[in-house]
Amino acid sequence: MATRRQFLHAMGRVGGASAVYLSMQAMGLLAMPRAFAATPDLGRGTGQGKSVIILGAGIAGLVAAYELGKAGYAVTVLEANDRIGGRVWTIRGGDRIIQSGRPDQRSDYDDGLYFNAGAARIPAHHHAILHYARDLKVPLEVMVNVNRSAGMDFGAVVRERQAVNDVRGRFAELLAKAIDKGALDRELSGTDKQALRGYLDWWGDLKRGGAFKGSERSGYTVPPGGYGDAGKTVDPLTLRQLADRGFFQSGLVFEEIFDQQAPMFQPVGGMDRIALALFEQVKRTVRLATPVTGVQPTADGVRVTLDKGGVVEADYCLCTLPAPLVAGLDAPFTAAKRASLKATRYSTAAKVAWQAPRFWEREGVYGGLAWTNKQSEVVWYPSGNWHGDKGVLVGAYAVGWLNDGDKTVREYSAMSFAERFAVSRGVIERLHPGQSKLLGKPLTVAWDQTPWNSGVGAEWKPEQRQTDYVELARPEGRIFFAGEHLSYLPFWQEGAAVSAHKAIELLHQRAMSERPARRVG
Repeated sequence: MATRRQFLHAMGRVGGASAVYLSMQAMGLLAMPRAFAATPDLGRGTGQGKSVIILGAGIAGLVAAYELGKAGYAVTVLEANDRIGGRVWTIRGGDRIIQSGRPDQRSDYDDGLYFNAGAARIPAHHHAILHYARDLKVPLEVMVNVNRSAGMDFGAVVRERQAVNDVRGRFAELLAKAIDKGALDRELSGTDKQALRGYLDWWGDLKRGGAFKGSERSGYTVPPGGYGDAGKTVDPLTLRQLADRGFFQSGLVFEEIFDQQAPMFQPVGGMDRIALALFEQVKRTVRLATPVTGVQPTADGVRVTLDKGGVVEADYCLCTLPAPLVAGLDAPFTAAKRASLKATRYSTAAKVAWQAPRFWEREGVYGGLAWTNKQSEVVWYPSGNWHGDKGVLVGAYAVGWLNDGDKTVREYSAMSFAERFAVSRGVIERLHPGQSKLLGKPLTVAWDQTPWNSGVGAEWKPEQRQTDYVELARPEGRIFFAGEHLSYLPFWQEGAAVSAHKAIELLHQRAMSERPARRVG
């Protein structure tokens, strides 16, 4: 019997250091990392007599209001929109969708159906946002993020299972040939060659001699059944076919991305349930439809100017607005801050959603994403309410994963609503022939056209993390900053929450060093 040392040595040869690390954790040889360091403990009542204005009622603003309120601070949250949540936006029947420079839309969804126009999934390691779901009793369900039954359309439609396993089989075949011909003798010892060669046969489902002849992993044209029904596997795609048709794109490795790994979660009833639960705790402090134009220091605090006239004063201000909106404020920011705000770039995303009978489930597709080389990029199937009468099918999610990235997304965003719908309908027809006629009640959202947002999230170049990013996180007097853009988790609710934690810790430290000045006015 192999010793643990031999087993770990073999794991290292095959999977590298990460495989060894995870194996040692599973064997109890390493302590599992702490999941979550918990929310900031500001101390009950320590903020009594001190006041904070929070700009923005997205996740960062709501988290900050909740935590500061528990510490006794007098909080006022000013939100420009007529709803809370920011980029966590769930659209239900009767809701109005406003897009700048475009006609308003009105949702006519049936009761119980919804469209997550923004955030739509929570990774299992996003412990801060999951903490609030648990703390505020928001029920969660598993969100199916990857589905091997879903389609991939890159010039030809195949099931994802075939694209993934045929690529794996062809690559395994190439590497096996290289080993058998001695091409890797300088890199591998005899023992290592033997171990890797054996692994490739299993990994790629290779036949005798290291050839890939297709695999049942790739699926069937005739499924196996009872008695003599052995089934017929799909014919394998050649390496040239896989390359020419464009399958070597991010869809094949999507579930390997750290923030996309199973399991993923969603709140039952819509992604905004966590934001709404936070809002319930602080709603007496929130003023909706209240845009601000500026924030100025006073002798002993800050003064925020409202777009509709009037001012609000407090000891401190926490600004959770997107960087381009911060840049537009009348505020005495330093030249360095202004330059960093100007340099912060936001990407966009565009979605289309349809209400329809759940025809995809009759074809064996339960949740997950289908991929296409059209501008719409993704078809996103709903998770939950299996075998229900109807569902909301996200027929486009253009965010720059494929094709020419952000350029293609902005082309899709620039289309008319009718053009976006037409692209989405055409993709769904290719994936599900004859079913696009069942699509109805279309809605669409583009985040560069959504009021009081500057896009779907901040894009940081690595070098900016040492310059502009640091500058934007730095307080300006009594003004502090938070938001997903001030985290290493951009685009995610988690980034907004943990940045809020950092900001209120800084604010609290400052407050504890000063005498109270004024209450919110």
